[in-house]
Amino acid sequence: MSSLFETTQINKMSLKNRFVRSATWEGLATEEGACTPALVKLMTDLADGGVGMIIPGHAYVQPEGQASPWQTGIYHDDLIDGLTEMTDSVHARGGRMVLQLAHAGRFALTHITGKPALALAASKGKAKSPQKVMTPEDFQQVTEAFGQAARRAKAAGFDGVQIHAAHGYLLSQALSPQFNRRTDAYGGSLKNRARFLLEVLERTREAVGPDYPVLVKMNSEDFLDSGLTLAESVQVGVMLQERGLDAIELSGGTLVSGELSPSRAGITSSDREAYFKEAAREFKKHVHIPLILVGGNRSHEVAERLIDEGYADYISMSRPFIREPGLINRWAAGDLRPATCLSDNQCFGPALAGEGIQCVVEKKLAEKGEG
Repeated sequence: MSSLFETTQINKMSLKNRFVRSATWEGLATEEGACTPALVKLMTDLADGGVGMIIPGHAYVQPEGQASPWQTGIYHDDLIDGLTEMTDSVHARGGRMVLQLAHAGRFALTHITGKPALALAASKGKAKSPQKVMTPEDFQQVTEAFGQAARRAKAAGFDGVQIHAAHGYLLSQALSPQFNRRTDAYGGSLKNRARFLLEVLERTREAVGPDYPVLVKMNSEDFLDSGLTLAESVQVGVMLQERGLDAIELSGGTLVSGELSPSRAGITSSDREAYFKEAAREFKKHVHIPLILVGGNRSHEVAERLIDEGYADYISMSRPFIREPGLINRWAAGDLRPATCLSDNQCFGPALAGEGIQCVVEKKLAEKGEG
């Protein structure tokens, strides 16, 4: 049997294979962030398609932390019932779900939230939207918001939570010298810059208990001048491990990293896949909790090699599942052709238009009767 289809465990969560659906903004929630039937169906399709661990798109823990329109929210108890419908549907099909908890920080949509975006420090030059530099009280409130969100996720039946500290969102901003130019206990040295994330982890663990899986998604590096480096990222990984984290999903880049953003285009051959794999190798030298690797994974061949050669413990994908929610079942059945995803990033267009994320190519084929 392929190593990709071994049964494994993260804390008390048993997983039927090593494939993860990386958190992907779906654009299918209500304006208030509530779960919808369309969002439930999308997750159900992924469970039917054989994905071992499903992570829905980043759920904002405070109203002022919303990053995208029609984004899933986890900031109020009223949202629990809708999310419970989602987890019940996935569990009925043997799937596992981990909810990603997030705060956009300075990249929040202030025209939607109606509140200034929280920033670690004042922007260089004029900010594009209203911002508020975080006070010590703000750090405490956001930390508590993550803890309460984790409590709600557990109450809604999620099998674990993932703290989003990647891609230039708030906790990623705290780690990065590019965004964090504070001179107090939350800025300066790497230890100080990691303080916010570690406090969020501690509060999250307190909220859910020792046997509940808590993961972190973080950058290998920011690919920005004065951004978080790989050497620093590895040190943060060690800090997280020492404080009882259960697993790390490793990514890289930010919303403003240009061609080195998290969702890179043009993955047309196997040598362009797994673009964070060398960073993963470095992590594996120092961090010994399970490592989930995202970033351009497209083929069974490369995925299996990454596991067998010790680059990672789990393979995470995002865009391939937008076109092929049944990709994992296809591979399990012996059809080992690479994912049909073209890596053109056109799938985000419909979501921005209020139609929900979807593969534009597949939609056109269906309209022609070829799908």
